[in-house]
Amino acid sequence: MPGAYDAIGSLTGRGGVNIPGALMGAIVESAALSATRTRYSVPGWGVGELWTFGNLVLAHDFDFGGDESSICGTGSLRAHPPNGAVSPPTGTLAPKSSRVGHDYAPTLHLGGGQNSADTSQELTSRMTEYLAGAAVAWDDVELDLSWATAFQRAVAEALRHVPRGEVVTYGELAALAGYPGAARAVGSFCATNRFAILVPCHRVVGATGIGGFGSSGVGVKRRLLALEGTAA
Repeated sequence: MPGAYDAIGSLTGRGGVNIPGALMGAIVESAALSATRTRYSVPGWGVGELWTFGNLVLAHDFDFGGDESSICGTGSLRAHPPNGAVSPPTGTLAPKSSRVGHDYAPTLHLGGGQNSADTSQELTSRMTEYLAGAAVAWDDVELDLSWATAFQRAVAEALRHVPRGEVVTYGELAALAGYPGAARAVGSFCATNRFAILVPCHRVVGATGIGGFGSSGVGVKRRLLALEGTAA
């Protein structure tokens, strides 16, 4: 699908060796990690970046309003600091950045079966369909939550069960996750969500308003909710 699978970089770290990808440099240095990074563009929406290992999604970021220069390496996507980390490896997802370190990527071979490139192509195609208005579900996508605390995992899993076309407040999501009264902590989780759209933080609203949506802005949040048939 044009625009959905524009650039892929396969990278394998073994003993600290960097291996170039098909259209970009390798990004990883690890003794036991083999992952694939895919940058793709969705016309009218922006540029996404997906990290996979086999059928396991390590991270997904999306620069709403970004342009295709990011795919060619002349631009960069935002990096969300991993929970518990002092900072992301660089502060951007530039061509020479690293997703490894600060407990960001798993150090074990998780998620076997499907090839990373196949997983990436399937998910970027589905993301393009979703942003075109198709009713795409993500509950079958395996996410790497090995880094998460019990609270973070519970929030992520509860949020993934909030269906398309519905919203919950931060307080309601906290209760659904088994942590009533933890609305503020839910907000912090969403602010550092490393699985954009796959963990649908845009479906979480404030008790008296739509709530924030980080640097992407409330306008993007409203647009995503409208795409799903929700007025907010």
